[in-house]
Order: sequence, then structure tokens, then C-alpha cells
Amino acid sequence: MTHNVHPYVRDLLARMTLEEKLAQLNACWMRDLLTDGRLDADKLRQHLRHGIGQITRPGGSSTLLPGTLAEAANQIQRFLVEETRLGIPAILHEECCAGAMVRQGVIFPQPIGLASAFQPDLIAEMTEAIRRQLRAVGLHHGLAPVLDLARDPRWGRLEETFGEDPTLVARCGVAYVRGLQGDNLRDGVMATGKHFIGHSASQGGLNCAPALLGRHELFEAYLLPFQAAIQAAGLASIMNAYPELDGEVVAASRRLLTELLRETLGFDGLVVSDYEAIMMIHTYHFAADSLRRAAVLAIRAGIDIELPTPCCYGDLLRQALEAGEVDMATIDQAVSRNLQKKFELGLFERPYVEAERAAATFADPRPRTLARRLARQSLVLLKNDGLLPLPRNLRTLAVIGPNAHDARNLLGDYTYPAHLEDQFPAETAEELTRIPTVLDGIRALVAPGTQVLFARGCDNLDPSTDGFAEAVRVAEQADAVVLVLGDRSGLTPRCTSGETRDSASLRLPGAQEALAEAILAAGKPVALVLVTGRPYVLTGLAPRVQAILQAWLPGEEGGPAIAEALFGEVNPGGKLPVTFPRSAGQVPIFYNHKPSASRSNWHGDYLDESVRPLYPFGHGLSYTHFSYNDLSISPAQVTQGERVDISLEVCNSGERAGDEVVQLYVRDEYASLPRPVKELKGFARLTLAPGERRRVTFHLPADALAFYDADLRLTLEPGRVQVMVGSSSEDIRLTGAFEVVGAGPMPIGRRVWDCPVSVT
Repeated sequence: MTHNVHPYVRDLLARMTLEEKLAQLNACWMRDLLTDGRLDADKLRQHLRHGIGQITRPGGSSTLLPGTLAEAANQIQRFLVEETRLGIPAILHEECCAGAMVRQGVIFPQPIGLASAFQPDLIAEMTEAIRRQLRAVGLHHGLAPVLDLARDPRWGRLEETFGEDPTLVARCGVAYVRGLQGDNLRDGVMATGKHFIGHSASQGGLNCAPALLGRHELFEAYLLPFQAAIQAAGLASIMNAYPELDGEVVAASRRLLTELLRETLGFDGLVVSDYEAIMMIHTYHFAADSLRRAAVLAIRAGIDIELPTPCCYGDLLRQALEAGEVDMATIDQAVSRNLQKKFELGLFERPYVEAERAAATFADPRPRTLARRLARQSLVLLKNDGLLPLPRNLRTLAVIGPNAHDARNLLGDYTYPAHLEDQFPAETAEELTRIPTVLDGIRALVAPGTQVLFARGCDNLDPSTDGFAEAVRVAEQADAVVLVLGDRSGLTPRCTSGETRDSASLRLPGAQEALAEAILAAGKPVALVLVTGRPYVLTGLAPRVQAILQAWLPGEEGGPAIAEALFGEVNPGGKLPVTFPRSAGQVPIFYNHKPSASRSNWHGDYLDESVRPLYPFGHGLSYTHFSYNDLSISPAQVTQGERVDISLEVCNSGERAGDEVVQLYVRDEYASLPRPVKELKGFARLTLAPGERRRVTFHLPADALAFYDADLRLTLEPGRVQVMVGSSSEDIRLTGAFEVVGAGPMPIGRRVWDCPVSVT
């Protein structure tokens, strides 16, 4: 049974019937409780008569506005408390990847953009705002953050991740969890780390395909963000990965979900199934000959509740129990974990919310101000040959492209308008009316005499070139062109990025590259703005445009933020959290590879392409320049439990204020196993005025250099460690070294992932 179970939970469990226990292991869609958009008393009695574990997506499967949603949540809880035998409230869960997926919820940048800001504290501030909105409408469980590493941009869900680097993902993930859960779950929202484990390492970059990971790579890289979230942030919930890993379906694997997750990593929270993952053991992976067998495998593996709706954990689990295929102790353990979280969330004492306050919480302007700040911080200037920033008093400016004047395309896949546009077209269209586009932002900033011309040119996915002639005509009239290309994120076939929208070529979808070629042929200076969910192959375009601004999917304030960057009102300071390949044939490509990787033995390059990335991890330019000087490393030798201080001076040597992300990389030169050519261990984002100097000191724990040895024991080995400090993983400005000393390999009890930084 779960550790530290409250006595009230034990007493409640002892009084429950089998029907009541099984009800706690299931969830019910909010939409299944509604008739004509309102809660239906008959449906409540039909679905909730024995109680329920969770209510699925109250905001994300309905059109309810915040005040009405809060009243509906109270009505559900009142039914459960007053009209079921034991009066057990439900946990209401919702998506919150980039904001509460509720009507009128603030839509922040997608996580890949949040990671580009290299400011975890801002992520925590964002999730504090998400927590307030979710709690205001009676929701207690958020299905985020995604802690998968994004090493394959073909995978459509890259946009939901914090990038390719384990340390960066860990730092962002811990901040996300801390902000969402708060200091105490009684006032917080349970975060869900997902997807445990290996979801992003899918064969061919295809969603839910087998994950091709060896044990060392799994432990060294993919586990770190989960370890950090569990051990440093008290992560309350974990969601299983869909794929099979090394031949085992994760949802059916006790070795992964109990032995590794609980016994090795120390997780003591709730394991929730990804939607339909238990059913898929039978229907998708063919690893169980029936849904009943799938239920047995999943609950034995350690999945505590089936989402989103009953399929395997209802009557089929009862039949398995009666047939002796699963024992009552296993069921009781899962029920206990669900009840324990309800107790920790304070639901038994406070099942209701003050519904009259919900509308005011969602009307609070501060989260939208934060959304603008995060959008600004997420922008990455990939290239600039002097075109940017644009003067505001241009005679004529052409704004062209499918993402130039479409608010919908600024948003990620798990946002209310993107997710529900087909089910609720009128309501999602209304949500979009408050979101300014890139064109809106540009028109708001140009001088009164500047003429702004617009042409869409083409669609995101449709191959039609019917709009090219108008776009070229508009470009020919202009002094400069802002070309806004990219994705339409979502889960439907009309979308180009997001869950289930995987890419084989990594070329800009539809006719967008052809549109860019047509615009370039007009001979005018072009600033390319990429509103995308993944890094695309830009090898053909990058040398020919004057500037490239990577905006990712910047959320509801992204349009004005992009415009501010184009005109220099904001100086872009973000850095890439993923590597940009030159060709899809390089994938997977990431900076922290092993020494024998990223080259073809003695010839180096591919037959037909360079092995080097187009843009490396950590890359990002500025409208100013920064110099790095005076590296100091002290002491020269460290051992287990000690730290080394790596200090340097950074100066803004340009004429504009700007941000620089100082990045610390290390390399263990020789070890018992091959180590990466460089690993990010610390970073700090600085804002410096022209001529301003600051001293940055990384306090690197020696134990952060430990790795898993041949027997998967966390070990710190003596040896020389190279130090590299720079502006990207390839733009290294200062180098040095120190030595780890000891009589031999030193066992480390706990993974160290954080590197404190001081700035003076």
C-alpha cells in the first residue's frame, strides 16, 4: 500500500464495497454528464452513483464559461458528497500545457518557447497563474508538464517539450511543477509528469511507435527530468508513455512503473493512464489477448486509474478479480493512492469553490501581461544580416504568409481554440477574437505614414499556389517584406504540428517554401518569421533571407511580441533548446552526443551533406554584442561532496540594452564509459545595458559530474574535466579545466542536477 496513507483513508477503504472501489479507479468525461450544455441529473445518477475517481476535462470538453464551469464543478461534488453512500468527492482534471484549457483561460507560449527563454523562474510564475485559474473553477489535477526529451523533430509533440537537453528540461520541469502544485496541495493543483518513459524516442519519429533506447541512455538522459521533478519538486502524478520500450509495453510493465519509478526513483504519487493506454495494450500493441487481460497487466504494473473513461477498469477488472487473475490487495493499493491524493488536495474538507469569484479570476489582467513577457523572452533571432530591427517609418512594408494574420496559428495543440475548433466552432472562434495577430501588432507599431500591405499567399497545409501572384505583387511594392510562415498546431488532419502530426521531411508544410521562393525572386529584403512547433529544415532558405526570427507557438500575446522584436522595441534574447538540422537525414541530432557520433568515421561528413547542424543548441543572436572575459576556476581539484566555482565577466559591448544567456558546458575527458562531448550544467540569463559588466559565478557541485557506470550505479570518477563557457553549444568563448580527485570511483547516492548561479 502507498506510504504515509492517512488514517482516514484507511478507514474509508475498509468500508468500501467492490463497486465503490472500482469507481475510484475510473473517470468520466464531463461531456457525458451534459445535455444541451448543462449538467443532467439523470446522467449524474447513471455515471456517478457509486462515486468516481476523476472527471475528465470539464473545461476542455465543454463550452462552459468560468463562472458556469465553477457552478457545474460544485454541482458534481454536491451530488457525490450528498447522494452517494460514502460521499467521496472527485478530482477534476484538465490539460494545462500552455495554460488552463478552459474558455477565457490565458494562453501562454508552448513549452518549447518557454524553454527558449532559459528562465525557469518565469515558468513557475506562469504555472502559479494557471493554478489560480484551475482552482477557481474547481479543477485540481493538471495533465502537464511533458518531461520527454525532444531529440527527434519529426515527432509532432516536440512543441510540448522543453527541448533536447536533460538539465534544461529538468530545470524547466521542476519550475513548472513547483508553480502548479504550490507549497501545499491543499491549495495547489497536482502536476503530471509525462510521459514515463521514452515516448519521444519513437521509431521514425512516429507517435506511439516503439521507443528505441538502451538502458544507459534511458538512465543517463531520459530519466533525469523525472528524477528532478520527483525528488526536488514532489511531483504528485505520473502519466505512462504509450509506446513499448525495449520490447515491453510501458503501460503493462511492472519493471518500469513500479520497480523503476517507485522503488528506484522514490515516486510515491498517483500513476494515471494516458488516455486509452490500457485498452491499447490489447488493441494497438497486441500484448494482451483481451481487454480484461490488459486491465490485469496495467493494474499489476502500477497504473492507479484509467483515463479518460471506463473501458478496462470497470466490469472487466471485476471479472478478473473473480477469476483470480488479480488480487484484492492490488486493487486496494490503487484505490488507496487515489483516496490519498483526494485527502492531500483537501477535497474531503473543501469540495466546493466560490463560483462567484471565478469570472474575476479569469478577468485578472496580470496573467496576460505575463503571457506578453514570456512571448518576448521566447523569441530567438537565428540570423540577422543587418535588416532587423526595421525602422518604424518605412514607406511601405509587406506582411505576407499564412501565419501573418491568423490568431489561431499562434497557439499550441493543447489550447482551447486549437483543441475544440471542430466540436465548438462558434465558441472557439469567439475565443480567437481577443487575440491580436502579427499583422495587428505591426500595424500598431509602424509610423502613421507607413503603408502596410498584406497578402496571405498560401495555406499552411494546402498545396495550392493560387495566392502567389497577389503575394508577389504586394512584395514588389514594398521596401521590405516580413514573411510569416509555419504551422497550424493541433490534432486533426488539417494541422501540421502537435500530437499525431508527425513529419518525414521536416520541410515547411504545404506550399510555403515555394511561396518563399516566389517572394525572394521579387528582390526585396526579407525577414522570415517562423511560427512553428518544431525546427524545420531551412537549408535552402537560410542563406537567402536577411533575417530569421524563430517565434515557436508564442500564445495569445505572441503577435504583438513578434512585432516589438521586428521593430526593436524588444531585443530578442532567447536561445534554441533544440538543434536545427540541415536535413531530415541527420535526425536524431543533438549537441550532447558521444565522441564517436556526429561523424562518419574518417571522412566525417555525409556523402551529400555536412554533419554539422544548421543552428546549434543554445544559439540565439541579439541586436547587441556581448564579450566574455576573465575566466576563473577554483579550486583546481575537487572531490565528492565539494563544489568548483567557475566565474567569468560578461560585458554588453554594443549600443543597445539586451539579454544574454551565459551557458556552462563540461566534458569528462576520459571515463570508464564514453561521455558526451559536452553537457550543459548551468546557465544564467542576464539583462545588460550598453557598456554594463556583470560577473557570473557557477557553483558547480562535483557530484553533478556523476554518471551511471556499467552496472547502472551512479558513480563519480576521478579525472580531468574540461570547462567551456559560451553563447551557444558551439559558440564557446572561454575554456579551462579542473580535476576530480579520489582514490577510485565514488558512489553517489542521489542524482545532482542543479547548479546554483550568482551574478554580481
